[in-house]
Amino acid sequence: MLNIDAFRHIPLSTEPYEHVIVPDFLAPGALEAINADFPDVPGPGSHPPSALTIGPTFQKLLDEMDGPAFREAVEEKFGLDLSQRPTMYTVRGFCRAKDGKIHTDTESKIITVLLYLNDRSWDSSGGRLRLLRSGTDLEDYATEIEPKGGTLLVFRRSDTSWHGHHSYEGPRRAIQMNWVDSNWTRMTEQMRHKLSTVRKRVGL
Repeated sequence: MLNIDAFRHIPLSTEPYEHVIVPDFLAPGALEAINADFPDVPGPGSHPPSALTIGPTFQKLLDEMDGPAFREAVEEKFGLDLSQRPTMYTVRGFCRAKDGKIHTDTESKIITVLLYLNDRSWDSSGGRLRLLRSGTDLEDYATEIEPKGGTLLVFRRSDTSWHGHHSYEGPRRAIQMNWVDSNWTRMTEQMRHKLSTVRKRVGL
């Protein structure tokens, strides 16, 4: 499902911080198959796969993202050893108007991976992720990522890895994967997201 060769051939960008953008990271036909099997997410926010009903095609995608081929490609690109670092995942299906505020991701995250699973075009000016030069100005950006289906973003988290987007409300599908610093981080973060998913399902 994953076009890892495309990832390997795109140079690492360093402006405004280390990142790689791959426009067509999914093999032909994979996006349609994945979206036909996209899990039912209970509203906006991030949901761990363990709190969702995951079908076989979607699970295959998660397995490939968690496989050694992709990890080794990321290690090579960013000059890291991730072999002893755990991974964690969340799934997003909807965006709220208040989402997209400027942030850097938490310190426990080492690498952030975003794989967008929307349609192959994105007509709205909102919801386009911007990689920013500061934590105060959404207009001071180095690049803007259209979250169309099959687009991959991978970046190294740091105290200056600022990103955000203009307000958008509606369907916005993505998988976020992170290599994190410890199993404790993975366990606590996944539990936090799982409790949030349960609350949304029961209407709390």
